[in-house]
Amino acid sequence: MRVTKRFVVRSLLSAAAAMAVAGGAWAQGAPIKIGLLATLEGPFAAGGADGMRGAELAVMQRGGTVAGRRIEIIKASSNANPDVAVNAVRKLVEQDKVDIVVGPLSGSEGIAVKNYSKTQPQVTFINGGSGAQATTLVDPSPNFFRFNTEGAQWMVGLGKAAIDKGYKRVMVIAEDYAFPYSQVQGFMAEFCRLGGKVPVKAWVPLGGKDYASTIARIPKDVDALLVVLGGADAVNFLNQYEAAGGDKPMMGGSITVSQDVLNYRGKRRDSLVGTISAGPLADSFDGADWRAFVSDYKKNFPVDKGGFPSPSLFALVYYTNMKAALDGLDAVRGDLANNHARYRDSLSKLELKMPTGTVRLDSNRQAIGTTFVTEVVKDSKGELTTRVLRKVDNVEQLLGIPRDQFKIGTRDEPSCP
Repeated sequence: MRVTKRFVVRSLLSAAAAMAVAGGAWAQGAPIKIGLLATLEGPFAAGGADGMRGAELAVMQRGGTVAGRRIEIIKASSNANPDVAVNAVRKLVEQDKVDIVVGPLSGSEGIAVKNYSKTQPQVTFINGGSGAQATTLVDPSPNFFRFNTEGAQWMVGLGKAAIDKGYKRVMVIAEDYAFPYSQVQGFMAEFCRLGGKVPVKAWVPLGGKDYASTIARIPKDVDALLVVLGGADAVNFLNQYEAAGGDKPMMGGSITVSQDVLNYRGKRRDSLVGTISAGPLADSFDGADWRAFVSDYKKNFPVDKGGFPSPSLFALVYYTNMKAALDGLDAVRGDLANNHARYRDSLSKLELKMPTGTVRLDSNRQAIGTTFVTEVVKDSKGELTTRVLRKVDNVEQLLGIPRDQFKIGTRDEPSCP
């Protein structure tokens, strides 16, 4: 199930990189080896491929070097299974001898890789896209950093948006693993506090194909569905809900309205128009840095070469974490001595200027950053995109809840039936 290959970034460099080479920027000394892990198989394969694009873009923008040393990327693939992810990372660390790991993508994978990182103090681990709360909130690892906000942080503001639309009773349909637990917790913490009710939660297998029994469970008296499914799972559910004549309004989890889902061509696609969601980006955000990022992504990864009309959530978060890895290296001039002591100190203090705003880390090496409440709309070309309803800055992992009252999301927590 695992695919691993060596990939030297020099082969991907854009024209800007070629200019850097011509100017003598290729440095002396050994390259810095970075292992890059994403899901290139399984339900999140399309998102994983776009995550790779985002990471590659961060390297391209530096011309393939940092602190006067060439960057060498060694790619590895998983399939959203934690054991497969750890096996892939183990090869990167123990056989390929990488200095830094960027990845993984999926929530339970992130927890597993965090735990493995504790056994490898000589390597610095920086998250890719995984968004489970427990990765950094429970027993954090001193050499694991996450510069993307996580699943619960991504849902801040959606509970209030649901109440404002008149959705007082909502059924949850979500995959049964750590990341959707975090997404549902982030939504329900606010939604329940404002008087909303969630009478039914349907937890479905990751990579499931048949949603008939779940669709049959939808109560007639709920106002809307909160669907936290990603990739192929989201597409399968949407098509089957369409075929069953489903007509409940939907809200989406962050990965349910990412470009890898919005660009599928099923009949249900147009009915996503009007779906509200929340996450770390909005396709039509008008910030200058975001527009520049989108333009650079499109230039390097046009649609006819496999890219999306706009970078997906996965492209953004992998870009964020790879950029952090490189900015930290630049700050210490590539010094990785003493088990990366200066490098990790630099990462801990880094204030990362990103396309959507500034990111900084808390004491658990977890990102504090921006969340967008969004709505799916059609653009002038008929493509589905997300527009900003609300922007929330400086979202922390405890969501404003006192530490002694905060509970990590599980299948049963929180509850407001």
